[in-house]
Amino acid sequence: MPINGQIREKEVQLIGVNGEKLGILSIRDALEKASENDLDLVLVSPNAKPAVCKIMNYGKYKFEQSKKEKEAKKKQKTLEIKEIRVTPNIEEHDFEFKSKNARKFLEDGNKVKITVKFRGREINNSKAGEAVLNKFIEKLEEVSVVEKQPKLEGRNMFTILAKKA
Repeated sequence: MPINGQIREKEVQLIGVNGEKLGILSIRDALEKASENDLDLVLVSPNAKPAVCKIMNYGKYKFEQSKKEKEAKKKQKTLEIKEIRVTPNIEEHDFEFKSKNARKFLEDGNKVKITVKFRGREINNSKAGEAVLNKFIEKLEEVSVVEKQPKLEGRNMFTILAKKA
């Protein structure tokens, strides 16, 4: 935003400190009014005819804006995708342990990507990998919804689960 001497307009619509309209003035008169109050003249709307300027404390305005941005960032929830890797011939205890972790991730509001990694000749029996993924989906169905169905990509098969609304 151009302020004070950076404004290159001849005439401007001036808005006072409390939001009152002061009318159309030359840029010199507007700058004088701003300096009388020890404040800045800020170009608010350059595309309007005539351009709109406001008398305000620009430093304080910038500070308030940055404060609002920081607050908005604090309230923003970043969504993570947690990955759980398994093999097609996973043992029952390992399955229970990993499904418990997946449940915890989902309850924390994260998405879970479950990847079955095929090694060597295991790729020939991709049905076993799909069965493992379907078992995970079944086990976690009360807390999650399937966002992406099981899909084979190269030597990996994966599915993505998200928290139920």
